[in-house]
Amino acid sequence: MLNIQEEFDECERKGTWRMEFQKINIASHQYDYSTTEAKKEVNKPYNRYRDVSPYNHTRIVLGNGTSDYINASLVTETRANRRYILAQGPLPTTIGHFWQMIWEQKSKAVIMLNNIIEKGTRKCAQYYPVNHSNLQTIQCEQTDLQVSILREDEHSFYTVRTLELKNRKTNESTEVLHLHYTRWPDFGVPKSPEAFLKFLHHVRQTGSLSEDVGPPVIHCSAGIGRSGTFCLVDTCLVLIEKAGHLNGVSVKELLLEMRRCRMGLIQTHDQLRFSYLAILAGARAILDGKGLESLAREDGEEDAPPPLPRKLKRPHSPGEQDSNDTKTARQEDANDVKSQDHDGNPGTSETELRRRRREEKTRAMQDKLGEIRSKQRKSEWWRKHRSLFRYLGVGLGLGLGVCALFLYRWFYGGAVPPLPPIMGDEPPAVYPGD
Repeated sequence: MLNIQEEFDECERKGTWRMEFQKINIASHQYDYSTTEAKKEVNKPYNRYRDVSPYNHTRIVLGNGTSDYINASLVTETRANRRYILAQGPLPTTIGHFWQMIWEQKSKAVIMLNNIIEKGTRKCAQYYPVNHSNLQTIQCEQTDLQVSILREDEHSFYTVRTLELKNRKTNESTEVLHLHYTRWPDFGVPKSPEAFLKFLHHVRQTGSLSEDVGPPVIHCSAGIGRSGTFCLVDTCLVLIEKAGHLNGVSVKELLLEMRRCRMGLIQTHDQLRFSYLAILAGARAILDGKGLESLAREDGEEDAPPPLPRKLKRPHSPGEQDSNDTKTARQEDANDVKSQDHDGNPGTSETELRRRRREEKTRAMQDKLGEIRSKQRKSEWWRKHRSLFRYLGVGLGLGLGVCALFLYRWFYGGAVPPLPPIMGDEPPAVYPGD
C-alpha cells in the first residue's frame, strides 16, 4: 500500500488525477442510501440544488418548529474524534432553520467557505449580520431567534466575526464564531495550501472542532465540494498526528467513508489534488514537530501558487538518501524562492515567464474555440442539407436502375420500357425532427 506522499507522486508523474477522482465517484455511486425526506414535496423548496440531498440516516433533524427538515448532514470520523455538520448555503426561506440547527446542536462556530455572490450568481443568502451596515441584527421570526454582531476582525483572505445568538422567548443567548474564508472559488481551490492551513489553524485554535462542544457547521454553496475538502484535510492531519507517520492513512478510503455520510464530498479532481497538497504540507510541519502554526504566512501572501510538497521519508527508512532527482527538485525550489523579493513577489524574469505562459494559454484557448466554431458551422451546414442529399441519392439510385434496365433490354432485344416521369422541381418536404 502506497503512503500519501507516494500516491501523490504517482498521480503527478502519470497525470492520473482525473482517473483517480472518477474511480472514487464510481465507487461511491454504489451506495444505496435513502434520501426520501429530501425528496418530499413539502421539503423540495428547502433544497438549493435538486441533485444534492442529505441521506436519511445522517440528516440533521430539527426539533421545534413547523418543519424538521434542513439540507445538512452529520459527518463523523470516530478514529479522529471529529464530527462536522455539512450544510448547503442557506436560502432566504431557510435562514431561520439554519440558526435553529446551530442553537439546537450547540455549535460553537460556523465555517463559511463561499461568498454571497460569485461570478454574478448568488450562492448563499445573507444569513449573518455585518458590521458597519444596516444589517447588524437579523430577526428569525419563524424560530424566535435573533442574531447580532459583536465583533469583526478582517484578515487578508478570511474574516472572523463574533455573533450573539439569542432566543427571544427564553432570553437565553450564546456566542457563535463565524469564520469566513473569502478566497475559495466555487469548484476550485485556494491558491496556496499554506494560506488554507493558516485558516485551519485559526479554526482549531478557537476550539470549535473540540469534542466538548457541538459540531461546527461547515458550508459552501452546496455543502459538498469546498466543505468536503476542509473536512478531509483536517481529519487526515489528525490521524497523521496520532500515528506519527504517513503510513496507514488512505486519503481516498477516508473520502469514500465520509461520502457515506453526505453525497458528493469533493467535487473536482483539482480539489482532490489540493487536498493531498494541503495534507502533505501540514503533515510535514506536524511530523517535524513545528505544528501548523509554523505555516502561518504573513497577510497578503495568499496569492502564491501552490508549491509541490517536498519528499517525506517513511519511518522505516530514516537513513534513506535523497535521489539525484529529489536533490535537483529541491535546488530548483530554492532557486524559485530566491527569485522572489522580500515582499513575496516574483522577480521580473519569473513575472515575464508567467506573462508569456498566460499569453500562450490564451492563444491556445482561442485556437481551440476557433476549431469548435468551425466544427459547429460544418455541423449546421450538414444538418440543413442532409435531407437534400438523401433525395439526390434516391434519384441517383433510381436513374442507375433505369439505365441498367434499358441496357439489358437493348442488348437482349427486348422492348425498351418507357422512362419514368421526371421528378418535379418542388423541393422535398423536411422530415419531422430534422
